[in-house]
Amino acid sequence: MASERVFSAAALTRAATAVLRAAGSDEHEASTVAASLVEANLRGHDSHGVGMIPRYIDALLEGGLVVNQKALPTVDTGTLLALDGGRGYGQSIGRQAMQMAIARARQHGSCIMSLGNSHHLGRIGHWAEMAVAEGLVSLHFVNVLSHARVAPYGGRDARFGTNPCCIAIPLPGEPPFVLDYATSAVAQGKLRVAHNKAEKVPYGRLIDTDGNPTQDPRYAVVPPFGAMLPFGEYKGYGMAVACELLGGALTGGGTWHFEESDRQRVLNGMFTVVLDARRLGTAQAFEREARGFLDWLRKARPAPGFDRVRIAGEPEREMRARRERDGIPVDATTWKEIERAAAKVKLPVERVNALAEG
Repeated sequence: MASERVFSAAALTRAATAVLRAAGSDEHEASTVAASLVEANLRGHDSHGVGMIPRYIDALLEGGLVVNQKALPTVDTGTLLALDGGRGYGQSIGRQAMQMAIARARQHGSCIMSLGNSHHLGRIGHWAEMAVAEGLVSLHFVNVLSHARVAPYGGRDARFGTNPCCIAIPLPGEPPFVLDYATSAVAQGKLRVAHNKAEKVPYGRLIDTDGNPTQDPRYAVVPPFGAMLPFGEYKGYGMAVACELLGGALTGGGTWHFEESDRQRVLNGMFTVVLDARRLGTAQAFEREARGFLDWLRKARPAPGFDRVRIAGEPEREMRARRERDGIPVDATTWKEIERAAAKVKLPVERVNALAEG
């Protein structure tokens, strides 16, 4: 396994902000993007953390990512909101989009929001958490225009991206339910992390160029590419197609039907429903039934190898507490990639390391 360095969240955020500032983002955008990336690391989703910076810098230099963009409304009826992200940083565009959708849901009781043409939105759970913090239910269907890496059920050739889905529900008297998952068997970034750490991955996640099962993550990271598999066979495949049609076609952001290229831009479309469930008049029933069901779940005996039954969102909160206490590990290969990205935007590597160690 490649050696690791461990950073505090504050120091890692300072270093990431400096790289993004050197690449042209204003202070607000740079700090917003950096904070979102480090939050992904804190939650244990290193695939969506600071390791994305090298790809962002390459996309920026290629012209596929544009700094300091604003989410542009093309339709706004109050309960229906359509936005164009202008290929801006998704961590900034996504925040703007959710702020608008949340405001309209609080005013009208619900908002359907479509966002197209945004650069990589990062961890989709971040946007759902914005909604549940306001007591709102939030559903997200996202497609990915980057590189085709996932094979359809029954096929051996990659035909679409990892197409995440997220559902978040506020819960009475406790932190929210936040279900955030790729429709592939694993997020592509997790395979990049495994590749950088020289680790194998479990069978059932990848096939090689001949369509055979493999444990080698390089087939999702470097040519010649194999393909990732959808989770749950035809079930994950069906969800991936739904995300492509809702997040890509319906938002106007586009679907994946292109030949492979080496460009590094990652464009997302996101179809979102935000709902103030309190307007339904079922608040008392919801609190009673949700509490009864959660109590029933947690009384289940843990299976061998588990200490207790958890719900979606709990593992990430537990990881965040550990990493806030112990620091965020970044493997040596990923850190070298970040140093090279800094050099591409004329930021001295020594400065990046000084900030990260501060």
